[in-house]
Amino acid sequence: MAENEFAPELESEPVFKEAVCVDAMRIYDSCSDKDCLEDMRVFFPTNVQPLLDSCANVRIHDIDVITVYIDMQPIPINRGYYSVDLLFFFDVALDLYTNTAGPGTCCGAGCIHGLSMFSKKVILYGSEGSVKIFSSDDDRAEVDPRSCYILPKASVQVAKPVALSAKICDASYCPCEVCSAVPDSVAAYFGAPIDLSGQGTAVYVTVGLFSIVQIVRNVQMLIPAYDFCIPDKECVTGTDNPCELFRKIDFPTEEFFPPKASDAGCGCGNRT
Repeated sequence: MAENEFAPELESEPVFKEAVCVDAMRIYDSCSDKDCLEDMRVFFPTNVQPLLDSCANVRIHDIDVITVYIDMQPIPINRGYYSVDLLFFFDVALDLYTNTAGPGTCCGAGCIHGLSMFSKKVILYGSEGSVKIFSSDDDRAEVDPRSCYILPKASVQVAKPVALSAKICDASYCPCEVCSAVPDSVAAYFGAPIDLSGQGTAVYVTVGLFSIVQIVRNVQMLIPAYDFCIPDKECVTGTDNPCELFRKIDFPTEEFFPPKASDAGCGCGNRT
């Protein structure tokens, strides 16, 4: 009929077939934070501290998150809520300066790495559950009744930190902020023991940190199913010809024309 000449093709739209039950991790609560970590003390390996003691100034070169230790405990007075304690470990890269020359004169590589830490606590809702779960792949050699309970899990997502500033001062004039212990896995990352004596030259850095903390719980959910996930593209066959492989790469136009500040999606401040 003429009135249906321009009607959309319904066959191209997904069709609901059935409701299926799936076992999935559901997010019960989450929060996002934009933290300005001001004046965090940086601790250095024992073989690096002497290099720092002979320098007059530092500049923060880069910073990255090594790992995050997460501890979650239920709040007795508020059932269903949990206290999530986070301990961030940072790898801080610094350029060294002297009074008479430019960067790099204090060490051959021109850059040293140190450890900085930051802790925070958040309260999130994780619901309650007192049942146990067992599966066919459980290790029967070791029995731990506590591991069978279905408890929520806490996780944290961290964007690459923003290095803002660094300053140097004599430890005798700086606040005493000596860390009591560093986990072995973190110390191994630097390849040498971390000097926690607090003696000598001290360095403090200011960092911007964006993070999302979530509490998830394993639940069974009923969801609509449309069809099986069948791949809609063929696998790309490899080739030994480098020029043929290069021809398949799109021209990187964005590398030659950097985005403007007004472009959508630029900067962390535009995220929702």
